[in-house]
Amino acid sequence: MSDRNPAAEALRTARLSLRRPAEADINAIFEIHHDPETCLHNPSDALARPDEARELYRRWNEQWQRHGYGYWVARRLDSDRQLGFCGMKPMELQGMKVLNLFYRFATSAWGQGYAGEAATAVVAWASRHVPDLPLIARVRPANIASQRVAVRAGLTRAEHLDCDGYDGHDWIYIAEPAN
Repeated sequence: MSDRNPAAEALRTARLSLRRPAEADINAIFEIHHDPETCLHNPSDALARPDEARELYRRWNEQWQRHGYGYWVARRLDSDRQLGFCGMKPMELQGMKVLNLFYRFATSAWGQGYAGEAATAVVAWASRHVPDLPLIARVRPANIASQRVAVRAGLTRAEHLDCDGYDGHDWIYIAEPAN
């Protein structure tokens, strides 16, 4: 049974449009996840072949169908070019059900605040629409830029939740519950 929410399929910020991924985004999924720099801190996320991007899109789409939210495609309001992806997925962390915040942007979009802007919109959406699940970000200790994005989006370090992830030790950041 899906708790799908069509209103969740598009978000807007001052500079960005975020929308649910479509099959037409598979090439962008591949380009961004194939770039060694974008997956430097999470090499298990790197894609080697275009068919892997199609499979990743399939998983993202299934999550949208099952939960009514997932990863959004981010682009500037004045452009059709995909800058990257930002969203969340349900997972377990140390036996606790949580939403894991994800953001990955093309290197050409780095340093311009897009990831932080998108992540802030996703965190705000989650606090309104999925308030029962804590929202966390798993960040590699050496990934200073990702740490800054998490903090900009309103998350704080939760050292007591740090654990090993797919690619090594993860620092955990958590969103404060909405009042």
